[in-house]
Amino acid sequence: MRRLVPLVALAVVAGCSVGGEAPVDRTVVLVTHDSFDVDQAVLDEFEARTGITVAPRKSGDAGALTNQLVLTKANPIGDVAFGVDNTFASRALDEGVFAEYRSPEADKGPQRYAVDGSGRLTAVDVGDVCVNVDPAALGGEVPKTFEDLADPKYKDKFVVEDPATSSPGLAFLLGTVAHYGEQGWADYWGRLKANGVKVVSGWEEAYTQEFSGSSGKGPRPIVVSYASSPSAEVGEDGKARTAALLDTCFRQVEYAGVLNGAKNPEDAKKVLDFLLSEPFQKTVPEKMYVYPAREGVALPDAWTAAAPLPEQPATLPAADIAAQRQRWIEQWRSTVGG
Repeated sequence: MRRLVPLVALAVVAGCSVGGEAPVDRTVVLVTHDSFDVDQAVLDEFEARTGITVAPRKSGDAGALTNQLVLTKANPIGDVAFGVDNTFASRALDEGVFAEYRSPEADKGPQRYAVDGSGRLTAVDVGDVCVNVDPAALGGEVPKTFEDLADPKYKDKFVVEDPATSSPGLAFLLGTVAHYGEQGWADYWGRLKANGVKVVSGWEEAYTQEFSGSSGKGPRPIVVSYASSPSAEVGEDGKARTAALLDTCFRQVEYAGVLNGAKNPEDAKKVLDFLLSEPFQKTVPEKMYVYPAREGVALPDAWTAAAPLPEQPATLPAADIAAQRQRWIEQWRSTVGG
């Protein structure tokens, strides 16, 4: 199909003007984490309809992205950012990274996950972090709870990500804090260490190299990943080879917002609206393996049985995460190492 290019965009490419006016640059730099993906046909339709060119700029995981946005807030590296999650949202807001903008699409589901009432961040997707297991490698003896993971029968079978360097690793740490409380979580991690838990730097290494249920066929049948991960492990028989332990999940929400000081704030708002729109939200499960924030968006058939959205994941107030995150990470390091 031949892509339609708006007249103004053609004029810009040609370096000329329309009607004697100076050419207008409609480029919007979208700063994202490394896992951002978009259906090209959906993006092409948006760009053709609006005359906006979206230029993604990937900047590491959620933590690295947040750090870069904070460090460059006086001279922003883009116009709109996607991928700051609820474990880092308070820091970004406290640092004044985002401008106020309430999208007209926000009331169609994303408002359920609002960090505060300012409208500076709007939820785009939900990606609950949960322990995943490979039942076949476990011989059918599958753990169900946090406590089960410390049972000697699962010694040397569990791999986790470092919470200092990994977003899912941090989410799992926060899940243990929510479950065991301030007085009990560090003791729990001490028991996991004694039971042979392995710590690696990030999700890619944990899931694709160490986990037995993925393509890497690693040695460990228990891993920290996502509630949606089993949908990627469905065999020819239509059944998932792995499973998520829904009693171990921590709710991870990813947000987008217009950057303070953006060069193109008006078009940035339109890009944020696009991220919340039904056409984009429909692509979120298959392109990024997360759940859409918008209500009424159907999940792929494989997700219905293999990757249902957890009904009661653990959560912590964003303010508590902001205030205690670094202390919890340092205490985790002294307990487990990494």
